[in-house]
Amino acid sequence: MNGLPIGTITLVILSGLVYFGLAQRLLDRMRLSDKEALVIIGALVIGSFIDIPLSKGNIEVSVNVGGALVPVVLAFYLLYKAGTTREVVRALLATVVTAGVIYFLGSIVMKGDASDRMTLIDPLYLYPLVGGTTAYLLGRSRRAAFVAATLGVLSLDIIHFFWLVSTGTPGTVNMGGAGAFDSIVIAGLVAILLAEIIGETRERLQGGPATKGRDPELLKHLNSNLGIDEKVGEEDEKN
Repeated sequence: MNGLPIGTITLVILSGLVYFGLAQRLLDRMRLSDKEALVIIGALVIGSFIDIPLSKGNIEVSVNVGGALVPVVLAFYLLYKAGTTREVVRALLATVVTAGVIYFLGSIVMKGDASDRMTLIDPLYLYPLVGGTTAYLLGRSRRAAFVAATLGVLSLDIIHFFWLVSTGTPGTVNMGGAGAFDSIVIAGLVAILLAEIIGETRERLQGGPATKGRDPELLKHLNSNLGIDEKVGEEDEKN
């Protein structure tokens, strides 16, 4: 992927929304505070300029702090804060499927060649759009969708590394670096926005969030944001 500043620009815009309190409701659902969100965004932006070399030789491997380490740490944090074991399992399964779908499109359908007739859109945008959508459809919750989208796109670099090793092909792998950073940021944003827009619509139509199997503390935030009295355990979750 060719590096573009779109990921950094997106994060700067998001930091402005967070700073002015325009993303509070979404942060509540992600179980993040304003300060935590700003620290994470800052770490993503600054870390995107830092590559940590891991190995040299036929296969040179490096890890980008902002595009790999920070998203992985954030993903595990969100999984730790997940309301139920079901959400954790769903997020991990969604990650695997998302990675598989993106790999299939990039390496089998388009064959990784930008000049191929099947390449209808730049992979820089195709991967996060497809990845973010797939992650939402399988992850459903904001946290699970974000985890699946970011780790799913990041998995492409990991798959590429194992392909080089298994085939003995010389190459360079910069996990989370260059255009991968932009794709990871966009994928996570697409997944969250889909979960927010579609999830919000469903909750409005059904008179409030589904409560069965949900974390009571999270439901308290959701109901207060919707102006609905808390009714934990009375509704059946509809998937």
